[in-house]
Amino acid sequence: MLKQFLNLKLSQKLSPQQIQLMKLIQLPTQAFEQRLKEELIENPALENGKEEEELYQKDEFDNNDEYNEFDDNESIGAEEINIDEYLSDDETPDYKLQTNNYNEDDDDRETPFAEPVSFHQDLVNQLNTFILSDEQRDIAEFLVGSIDDDGYLRRSIPDIVDDMAFTQGIYTDEKTVEKILHVIHDLEPSGVGARDLQECLLLQLKHKTPTEYIELAIDIIENQFEAFTKKHYEKLLLRYEITQERLKKAIEEIEKLNPKPGGTFDSSNRVVEQVVPDFTIRIVEGELELTLNGRNAPTLHISKDYQEMLQTYKDSRDKSHSQKDAVQFIKQKLDSAKWFIDAIRQRQETLFVTMNAIMHFQQEYFLDGEETKLKPMILKDIADMIGLDISTVSRVANSKYVETPYGTKLIKEFFSEAMKNDQGEDVSTLEIKKILKTVVEEEDKSKPLPDDQLAEILKEKGYPIARRTIAKYRELLDIPVARMRKKI
Repeated sequence: MLKQFLNLKLSQKLSPQQIQLMKLIQLPTQAFEQRLKEELIENPALENGKEEEELYQKDEFDNNDEYNEFDDNESIGAEEINIDEYLSDDETPDYKLQTNNYNEDDDDRETPFAEPVSFHQDLVNQLNTFILSDEQRDIAEFLVGSIDDDGYLRRSIPDIVDDMAFTQGIYTDEKTVEKILHVIHDLEPSGVGARDLQECLLLQLKHKTPTEYIELAIDIIENQFEAFTKKHYEKLLLRYEITQERLKKAIEEIEKLNPKPGGTFDSSNRVVEQVVPDFTIRIVEGELELTLNGRNAPTLHISKDYQEMLQTYKDSRDKSHSQKDAVQFIKQKLDSAKWFIDAIRQRQETLFVTMNAIMHFQQEYFLDGEETKLKPMILKDIADMIGLDISTVSRVANSKYVETPYGTKLIKEFFSEAMKNDQGEDVSTLEIKKILKTVVEEEDKSKPLPDDQLAEILKEKGYPIARRTIAKYRELLDIPVARMRKKI
């Protein structure tokens, strides 16, 4: 039996220009600057800086102008244009490719940085202090290269032995590799090259000056690691027959250790990418003032040379096919430059109007910085205010930073859902998370509060929230369960 179905689907397709505009809107300041430089280099018809005089008052390279009048019988005229003069990238002066449109208030100075030494290179350098044979050094360097960024050797010794044989032509055995691994364990930071957390903590403790508390801590990690990780302190007290104070001192020694020795080196030596705020909010005479980072508002114009070249062609009586192709190329560059200038203007307007709406929506917060005054706000609230699509607001919120009197913030942090308090009023989930965090910080760590008790406390404060919601917010705040928050 044959059945026919009629399926109507309404779909909207974005043009390539709209897609490019969305990508431009999503770019943060530094990435936008790089995109601008690339466009200036790729399109010689686009120039940076203010134009000496506005030459074209109308669209002189519209699709309906004279260069569409070509005929197959037209011949080359005496006033043939030398296109190569205009299209050579080498002829474009350097000043036309430089970004010089920063706001006077922008800090334009570059901070010099010393060339950082990578974590793995530092470990290799330390090997120079050991007396090793060529074979031992090759094994040691291979082991260093197998250590991850946290400082751990996650691969098994048999796998490493096989890998060295297949990829490096280094033939050895597990016993030799284990011996060289002990050398790696003597490198700094202590704990590097460990195969798991237990070994990492033991290596660090054994590098410390021995005391009764260090020795007890070593015994606990070596023989009672599971009881320690689960914070079964009563079991440890019975096992070692010691006072609570002595156990507390030993645990304090363990808590001083670094579970990610590689991470410490990385954070102190890596040049962290600087966050450049896209907006600035200031309080001027009790009123909020919003400014867009000057680097997001470049002054661009169409190349005078390209406009004159097109005009010269229009004035020419004789036209040929070769000239037609060349001028079509010129027009394409001019069209592209004009579109890019318009896209930048649209980007500026979109960024400013979106952040301006957010600033006014959260006016109470921006005036005094109290996080509990952040109102419930979703993307649709702002999209409805400014008449833009939710996806456009999302692109601004997820990738842009704003400098405020209270620090530089990622804009999406101001968005939150609403919940009802006991008065039936809408309150921000950010406010509830802030109160939950405060309650946990002030709890008795010897008897941390389970989720049901946390729910009761927030209910008493006027926030009737279910236990499962408390668990959800606790996880979002990276707060462990009550048992793991326990301190002796």
